[in-house]
Parts: sequence; C-alpha cells; structure tokens
Amino acid sequence: MIAGHRTSVSLEAEFWSALQDIARGRGQSVQALIGAIDSERGERNLSSAIRVFVLRVFRDGSAPSERPFPDRAGIGEGVQEAGGRMGEA
Repeated sequence: MIAGHRTSVSLEAEFWSALQDIARGRGQSVQALIGAIDSERGERNLSSAIRVFVLRVFRDGSAPSERPFPDRAGIGEGVQEAGGRMGEA
C-alpha cells in the first residue's frame, strides 16, 4: 500500500534492486521511499517516476544516503528534448 491505496508497480529487477539500495542507504523502507516519490510525481505515472528518481540518484554520484530528496530528483519537471524543445516529464 502506498499512501493508503493498494498499488501495483511494474519495474525491471535492476530498478527494484537500486530502489532497495537507495531506501536502505536512507534508513527507510522501500514502501516509504515509493510513497515519497508518489507524492512528488505530478502527472507522471508511478513506474516512470520511480525510474527517473533512481536514474537521478545514481547520476548524482554521491552515496544514496547522502542524496537529499527535497530537490524532487526531477520528478514532474519539464525536460529538454533532443533539438532543444521543452517536453513534459
């Protein structure tokens, strides 16, 4: 359950493993971490928001426990598409 609702999320095994590493490094459960991602995801579907979050955490280059969540890790923000156009994330 995420935010009081039964939720099904489909992710590749590598993303689940990375998500577990991040949660462990932050001293929180995977469920709590997904809840935080869910609350910040905007219009993006939850599976996509989790993948973007994991990618952003590992692109940062610091240990998972040192990465702050308040920067929203790009969740729901606009992104620059190839050719310089802005797209919706």
